[in-house]
Amino acid sequence: MVSSEYERRIAARFAGFDQDGNGYIDREDFNAAAKAVLAEFDTAARSDKGQSLYIGAEAFWQGMAGIADRDGDQRITREEFVNGAVKRLRDNPDRFAEIARPFLHAALAVADPDGDGSATVTDTARVLGCLGVAQDVARAAAATLDTDGDGKVAEGEVVTAFARYFTVPE
Repeated sequence: MVSSEYERRIAARFAGFDQDGNGYIDREDFNAAAKAVLAEFDTAARSDKGQSLYIGAEAFWQGMAGIADRDGDQRITREEFVNGAVKRLRDNPDRFAEIARPFLHAALAVADPDGDGSATVTDTARVLGCLGVAQDVARAAAATLDTDGDGKVAEGEVVTAFARYFTVPE
């Protein structure tokens, strides 16, 4: 049972991970997210960037499963997700950043055409869209990630914001 405002917010974020909408998060949701990002940026799965993204997706899944999959069935229910966030991540959002970083790093690399370590705000919004974020929300979020106003979003900006969004009340 979701009882606090914080828990309600975390429960709402569950849908962002449940890519196929089947009511639980599993490895396939992370693979679907990777596949969507690769398709959006016309990047081959067998390329170095594609392989890094799938490796990052697997690392993210393993980290999240370790935090939230309490019954070990390789699926995270909404209740497990909320409990994992509330009990294990609320006071330590950096832990979430640690498990998300390989995936986010690889997704940013796919969206970074010139290899300078950052993606444009527009391309960052495209990545967020692939992860199930509504287009208008993705554009607004990507713009706020550009903390120095240079039109680019660097890994540090993405990882910190992503961790805070999923672990700290707004």
